[in-house]
Amino acid sequence: MMMKCSRMLLMAAALGTSSLAAAADKVVFQLDWLPGGDKAPVYVGIQEGYFADAGLEVSIASGRGSTDAVTKMATGQSDIGSADIGALMAAKAQDDVPVSAVYPLFTQAPHAFFVLESSDIHSIGDIKGKTVATSPFTSSNAFLPIVLKENGLSADDIKLTKTDPGALGPMLMTGNTDAIIAWVTNVALFQSQAADAGKAIRVLPWSEAGLELYSSAILASDTFLEKRPEVAKRFLKAFAKSVAFTRDNPEKAGEDLHTMVPEVDPDVAAGQIRDTMKLIFNEATEQDGVGVFTPERIAQTWTYVAEANDLPASSLDPETSVKRGFAPESK
Repeated sequence: MMMKCSRMLLMAAALGTSSLAAAADKVVFQLDWLPGGDKAPVYVGIQEGYFADAGLEVSIASGRGSTDAVTKMATGQSDIGSADIGALMAAKAQDDVPVSAVYPLFTQAPHAFFVLESSDIHSIGDIKGKTVATSPFTSSNAFLPIVLKENGLSADDIKLTKTDPGALGPMLMTGNTDAIIAWVTNVALFQSQAADAGKAIRVLPWSEAGLELYSSAILASDTFLEKRPEVAKRFLKAFAKSVAFTRDNPEKAGEDLHTMVPEVDPDVAAGQIRDTMKLIFNEATEQDGVGVFTPERIAQTWTYVAEANDLPASSLDPETSVKRGFAPESK
């Protein structure tokens, strides 16, 4: 009887050990901004079970801008997350922060001017003499002088005000500003706000003014990459599946986001997703492949970032911002 009990205890201990061994690896994903359609893939990964299937338990941390996100990854508050690679490059040029880009998301610049369709602003050159509102946190502000310069304007040619991002749409619709600066991922949101006000909007993308660069990317703490490389690879493989699902199923992806963040309208999120996918899947990814950082585009991105932040080009080897080999690459 005692031998039988001993065997049962041993079996229970073995099962307990097996259960512990199979426990999911915890990963903290850092957002660089408020939840919206452009952030949907990480929520899809949770809701559709891609992370769970990869043996991962993913939690999501809020953020207030790319610099904030980079800081939180650098200090170990989060493992991996989304942020503008330009913010990472600028940070590494001034203080070699232990964070690296591992997966490109936006291979086109997302920045744009939004104006009412009824306005006389039809091109970026028409912004001269106008009032423009922007968020104090957006990375777009760093590139604004470059876009103005490339269109024959200077910062003195516009009246720039900074306000809470949630106030941008209402300011435009009520005529309290002639234009706002936001990402093209928010076209659906502003279209919805305009429709509610009986108006329509016009979008002037900065990418059409020659701003060709990497923007939003998946970054990771170097400590996370060095100590848990296989976890990082599993995360990125599952994340890539989530991106593909989000592209192919925008309505369901919007519902997945709404399930976790009820204040996000699923229909608006679906529209944002469609706009976002144009930044992820485009001519650049057709040429280079999805999940691929090319040395040429990394160098071009740094050229813009250095100029935008008034940094010497020699202050950073842009290749040191990237760590390849963690993400699944595909044509």
